[in-house]
Amino acid sequence: MTQHPPRKALVVGAGIGGLAAAAALRRAGVEVQVFERAPELRPGTTAVSLMCNAVLALRSLDIDIAPGLDKRAEVFDELKFLTRRGRPIRALPFREVSDRLGASNYAVHRADLQQTLLDALGDESVIEFGAAASGFVSGEDGVEVTFEDGRTASGDFLIGADGFNSAIRRQVADPAADEPRPGNYACWLATVPFSHRRMTKGYAAHYWGRGQRFGLADIGRGRAYWWATKNVPPGASGHLRRGKEGLEGLFAGWADEVREAIRTTPEESIVRITAQDRPFLQCWGTGRTTLLGDAAHPMLVSLGQGAALAIEDAVVLAQHLRATADPVAALRGYEDERRPRTEGLVAAARALSENEQLEDFFPALARDLYFRFVPLSKLTGPNDAVLTWPPLG
Repeated sequence: MTQHPPRKALVVGAGIGGLAAAAALRRAGVEVQVFERAPELRPGTTAVSLMCNAVLALRSLDIDIAPGLDKRAEVFDELKFLTRRGRPIRALPFREVSDRLGASNYAVHRADLQQTLLDALGDESVIEFGAAASGFVSGEDGVEVTFEDGRTASGDFLIGADGFNSAIRRQVADPAADEPRPGNYACWLATVPFSHRRMTKGYAAHYWGRGQRFGLADIGRGRAYWWATKNVPPGASGHLRRGKEGLEGLFAGWADEVREAIRTTPEESIVRITAQDRPFLQCWGTGRTTLLGDAAHPMLVSLGQGAALAIEDAVVLAQHLRATADPVAALRGYEDERRPRTEGLVAAARALSENEQLEDFFPALARDLYFRFVPLSKLTGPNDAVLTWPPLG
């Protein structure tokens, strides 16, 4: 490991990306201070897919989160694709690639993933809560962050890991060219204690309708994570409101486990989000500042790679700072390495989302038939490339 004088990183945001960055940077010998606008960690009620590329990336820094995930999450070995009534279309196998690469794919509650990353960080005292960043000044010798309550903090460089509505990104990007891009569908999410005869251990399935989808996954310890989508007119996804009764109506006639998951979920446990990303940002930083995770490359959720890409970012950032004495050169090197992979996956997530949300009868039928009969290698080849770490050249 290359030795450098002690350096201090300011990380704005204590979500998945911020916690991963803090753990990775500390492993690279960097002092870290994390600032979170919330008064405490708020993981919400939803879950995520954490794919094996994230586990492998952290392992390259001798950070092994697999034991923690094995206790808190559920491994899934395949992803089933089904019709709205639950009839099989195709299944994507993950077990073979996981065995070959040496890491599993997990469905995990956000709270459990955050706790696993906190364990890897090893010191929650480096997180300062109730600190909402409002801007920064980057100079030749360091960077200063300002907060909404008038406080300031200084360090050698700044990592904006503050999510989709990043205050740090607002100062980096041109606001006129950085408006959110709607996915043109509404999305509802929930985690709930749940059992059903069809939801076996490690169950993970996507149900495809016309202009609607439903996802159902076992996240361990008797809990399920589900999500539902419905197409809306362009620009309207932020305004559609529909409660539990409305969702039951939308998914009437779907598979029994779909209807049962909605029926058994309390109204207050259902979270509604806006499906959106942003135009891909080519410049992630200036001077001693950069972005990471959703602050850098927000994406639609169809690929299930949002959490994994944020963790990959953290690892690559730490590797560049460990190898390069000049923080500015390290930050630009990190951005140059990450830009091609993340840009490709942001585009792939949007294309897949548009395909999965097809509403007209014949295009939706053609999608299902293609997915059912195309050679499996056409589907697994690109998927295996995404899951491999380090990325294939």
